[in-house]
Amino acid sequence: MKLLSFDIEISDVFELGKHEDMEKYAPFHISVGATAIHNGEERVWYSDDEEGRPALNLTRERTHDLLEYLDEIQQKGFMVCAWNGLGFDLKWIGHQADDMALAARIALKSYDPMFQFFNQTGFPVGLGKVAKGMGIPQEKLMDGADAPKQWRAGNHQEVMDYCIGDCQMTNLIVRAIQETRQVRWVTGKGHISSKPMPRLKSVEEVIQDPEPDQSWMDNPLLKSKFYEWVRKTHNIR
Repeated sequence: MKLLSFDIEISDVFELGKHEDMEKYAPFHISVGATAIHNGEERVWYSDDEEGRPALNLTRERTHDLLEYLDEIQQKGFMVCAWNGLGFDLKWIGHQADDMALAARIALKSYDPMFQFFNQTGFPVGLGKVAKGMGIPQEKLMDGADAPKQWRAGNHQEVMDYCIGDCQMTNLIVRAIQETRQVRWVTGKGHISSKPMPRLKSVEEVIQDPEPDQSWMDNPLLKSKFYEWVRKTHNIR
């Protein structure tokens, strides 16, 4: 199956405390998006201001263009992926495009290896930690928290490159998972750990799978938090 990964960066600047829920600062605004077909076309999505420079945020129309593109690619049979795309990227693309219904439809048919990982382990994991664990040489070009500051500072190309880079890394991770049938990641203690992942499942399948075992956690992150917005739109349990 052909593969496309996508990613967005937000323009909102805030200081996130340790263990603080990022949603506290929502709703978020998208500065730039990127899409990358594995070994194929790569695109950057942004809007221009009146002077022809990248604007602070994507317009509603431009965001909807991105949403329609993902829908079109998906309907052509592509595996559309994003790292935490269910809980973050598609939710805010839908919000900014003012079309949560289309975003939710794409989300259910999309693949989110992070969400699938969470449903097996009970905790999330970062893209960079998995890339290192899977032996992928490509590294993240900046910290995600710095992207909004860099965009506002006018360093647009650097943020665009970072956004595209994360799409490329996601593609490489997806292919590595498919080849090895497992996920490997670097733990907080610096060790490499692994979990079997015989096949990647669509978001819709993972939602229907049993809840993760979080009995060992004091304050577990609820699985429903990732897809609550989809449930509201599509009336799923």
